[in-house]
Order: sequence, then structure tokens, then C-alpha cells
Amino acid sequence: MKRLFSVLLALILLCCPLSAIPAYAIGDGNVDGGGGGMGDGTSTNSWTPGNEGVRVTVIRASDHAVVTTPIDLTNKAPSSSIYNFGKVSKLQYNNGQALSPVKGGYSCVKPVESLPKIISTNGTNNIAAIKSYFTDEQVIRSIANLTGMDFDVLTDGDYRLLLEPIAYYKFEGVMIATTATEAALYDKQVGGLLRSRMVSLSHKNLPLAMFLEVADLGYPAWSGSTSTAASDADIISSLGLGIVRFKDAATEPPNVSAYNYEYRVNTEVITSVMVSGGQSDPDHPVTVTFNVGGKSMRVSNVYYPEGDSQIAWIRWTTPSTPQTMTIPVTVSGGGSTRSATITAKIVDLSGNDPPNPIADDRNDSYSTPSVPSKAQKTSASWSVWRPWWKAYWVWHSDWNWYGDGNGGGHWEDDGEWVDEGWWEFDLDQYRASLSASMKIQPDEKSPTASGKTMKSGYGINQTVNTNVSTNQSSAVTGAQNAVTYFPEFGYQTYWRLLERMGSSYNSQFEFQKNPYSTYDRRTHFTPLWFPDGSYTPYTWLIDCWTPDGMLSMNLTDSVTIRGNLWSDWHIAVQNPD
Repeated sequence: MKRLFSVLLALILLCCPLSAIPAYAIGDGNVDGGGGGMGDGTSTNSWTPGNEGVRVTVIRASDHAVVTTPIDLTNKAPSSSIYNFGKVSKLQYNNGQALSPVKGGYSCVKPVESLPKIISTNGTNNIAAIKSYFTDEQVIRSIANLTGMDFDVLTDGDYRLLLEPIAYYKFEGVMIATTATEAALYDKQVGGLLRSRMVSLSHKNLPLAMFLEVADLGYPAWSGSTSTAASDADIISSLGLGIVRFKDAATEPPNVSAYNYEYRVNTEVITSVMVSGGQSDPDHPVTVTFNVGGKSMRVSNVYYPEGDSQIAWIRWTTPSTPQTMTIPVTVSGGGSTRSATITAKIVDLSGNDPPNPIADDRNDSYSTPSVPSKAQKTSASWSVWRPWWKAYWVWHSDWNWYGDGNGGGHWEDDGEWVDEGWWEFDLDQYRASLSASMKIQPDEKSPTASGKTMKSGYGINQTVNTNVSTNQSSAVTGAQNAVTYFPEFGYQTYWRLLERMGSSYNSQFEFQKNPYSTYDRRTHFTPLWFPDGSYTPYTWLIDCWTPDGMLSMNLTDSVTIRGNLWSDWHIAVQNPD
């Protein structure tokens, strides 16, 4: 009759929701444990130490999907006719799969390397040995083979192992196999009878054989008693599980890639680094700290998904004197820090103005030089990862018996909905572009100029009009410097640093006032000896800074030289009248 009663109890089991638990592997076992004494068994309700095992399930971390059929590992295989609930993981019960009793057909694997002791009988757990076992490379390779997973795929950081302790024991005269979660669900369905008969095993030593050291994927670190029997609700929500991580995106230290820069003095610049490694989200943020001239500039909440990267930058103004600056960068996240060093060379482009031209200057060997073309970049793009929470609501049951005082009563589920979601990421794209035009023309003090034709020896004026467009103004500066080079110097040796007229994204540059100009004009004097033909200054527009580097442009314009200013002068006899 007892055997029949147990079978009938199994057949009336109903589905009960459960909480999700993904995992990871080699090197990081998130497992702890407890337990206590076993108490006395009976001929119909008993457990023998050593009749135990571990259910292993491969979980994909990104969407919490079960990607392989769970496998049961044990050193001492029970009879295949044992009652069981199939190969179902904690995560699958949570997703709605019902408890379904099976008579016989149970399969398990005896590993080549024997399992350590899993279930404590005296309160002293073998956690160090369990962690060592399930993070051993050969064991992981064996699990990969048994589950049909490629080892490199399993350990690339996208998957986790979910571990659940299993006990093989006699309940009401029938041998049965359960994980801790199945035992708690079973106990709810049989009105607490399993707890009544097997409390030391089913509600203490089995569920306390494994629990999390640190919160992971919505599951808390167990902070309750590790030596007394737990409730069904606590077992379902927090006990009877371990997680093995391979490459933990949340705790893997971030990497930082830094670049060297050349800046101009008194210039607003963007300095950036690239951060990667692990995963950074609002629960596990990465912070980047730049030390610029003894001042710390911190960039907090640098987020990115696992396997990707994120650029981080600061906006600052360079010093007023030329120098070489060393900028230490520290990246912290995942409980670790990494560092890098940026070298910034600060140069001054002023002070190389052409000398004062004189009337008898000559250059009989002059030949027209090629117009240079320096580095040009007129557009930039960068992106920022934006995390958002993917809600995943799970009902955590808490069944309680409410008696009516007359020997009757009813069960009520006093559970609650718990959000066990995860972070997803969207990628926000940003851009910047630089456009500009350059115009030179004869100075208005050139009396015989016509349009863009003039005589050598007179001055020219220049304007450079710039436009910067962007959809993230906080990360982009306007163009701040323009340098003009001249053909008479072979586009080297001497140059003019133009003056910026205004400080917006639409700025104009002109020559600075020429100290050799009688009228204090913004002019550059062409040499008297310059041959007839095209006179073409070249301008390099620079220092439009973005997280993606500096935008710059090559610009030219020309006037035509015909004759020289001496032809505008003549000597004549003065009329005595």
C-alpha cells in the first residue's frame, strides 16, 4: 500500500513556476554550501551517503536559453528503474515545464574522474573540492563531449554551466531521484509529506549542498541559515545550485588601448582611449580616469556588451607653452584596474612668420614647387552603447497552508513576481564633418590690381571660412587653427598662423596683422622677384577634434602675377613752371 501511495502521489504532481539560473566556466566556480546531521531513517524513508550526483546544464548567457539536454553525473549509478522527473533543469521549470514523474528509463554518467563528495552529512561541505573539480579543464572537456558542445565554443564566454546536486533516496518505500528544486516542488504537491519524512536530506543537506557565493543573473547570494532546514520557497528561489563561469563578462578586467597625440598650444582638444574586455553595464560599470597635468578627469559609466568595446574621451585645453605631456589613464571595472599612458606633444606654430621683404630681393633659381598635401580627414564617426533593461518577470511561489480550525483548510500561493531580466544594448551613432573654403585676393592697397590679377611686390589678403556639423556637440570642437604656407619658400621654412575670428562651428580665419605693413594691414607681401603666373598659397586647416581623432583639410587658392610694382613707378623731369 505504501508503494502504491507513493506512485499515486507522483502521478498527481502539478507544474510549479521556478526561477532562472544561467552560468559560466574554467576558473570561476560560484558555489558555496552548508548542511548538518542526517537524523534517523526508516525502512521506507532513507538515504545512504554516496547516493548522489550533479545535474549539469549548458545555458546561453545572452538569452538564458537551455542549449543542451542536462546530464546527470554520479559515482554510484542507481537502478535505471528508479522514479525520476526526467532531465529537466531549474531554468526549464521556471519557464513553465511541469513536474512529470517517470518510472524507469533513468540514465546517468559515471565520470572518468570521480566526483568529490557533494552532499554533506555533518555540516562540513567539500566546496573547495567541488569548485576545483568543475573548473578543471579535463572535466570541462568531458562535459563538452557529453553534452555535444565544442569545447572552444563552450568556453568562449557565451555559455555557463548550471550545477544542481541530486540525491537518490527511498521515499515511502520507493527509490526516487530528485534535484533540490524537484524535491521542493514535489513536497508542495504532496502536502509537505516529503519534508515530514526526509527533512534532513530533502530540505537541508541536499539544497544546502550548493548555493551561490555572489548574486548572479537575478539569483541572490544565500544569506540564510546554512545548518537548518530551508523552506520550499527558499529552496526554489535560492538553493540547490552552483554556477561555473568560463570568461565572466561582469568580472573580467577591462582592457584599455591608448594613442599618442600632437596638439597645438592653447587649443581645446579631445583625448580618447578604447576600452574593451568583459562587459560593462549599470550593474558592473567601467570608469576611466585621465590624469592631465596633475588633474584627474573621470569618465564614469562607460558601457558596452560582452565581446565589444567603447571609446571614452575627455575634452580639455592644452597649456600655453610647448611641452611633452604624459597622461596616465586608469580603467577600473570588474573588481580590477588596468592602466595605459598617453604621450601628448604640445607644439607652438607661431613665430615662423616670413621676414620683411626688401626691394633688392632676388631668387634667380626659383622653380615652381609642388603644392603639398598634408593629412586630411573631413569626417568622423563614433558610437556609444546605451544599455536598457530587458524585463523578465518570474513568479516566485510561496505556498502556505491556512487551516480553518476544524481540521480542514487550504493551500494559498503567497508568492510574488520578481524581475529577473538582463541588460540589452542599443548602439547610438554619432558623426562630425568639416567643410571649408579659402579665398585670396589682392590687398586693396594694390592700386593696379584687377580682379585676381596683380603685380608682384604687393600684398594679398586671405580668408578661410569653416563649417563643422555634428549630432553630438559636446564631443566635437570647431576648427581652431589654420596655417598658410607660400610658394616662394617652397611651402616650408616660413608660414603664417592665421587668426581665428570667432569661436563657433562657423569660424573665419584671416592673416594676422603684418608688422611690416605701413597701414597695419592683414596682408602677406608677394616677393618682387616672383615670376609672372599663378601664385598659390596653401593652407592646412586643423584642430577640429572629435573622439575619432582630428578633422583637417587641405586648401588652396590663387592670384595671377603680371609685372611688378616697379612698373607702377616712373621718373620724370619736373616742369619748372
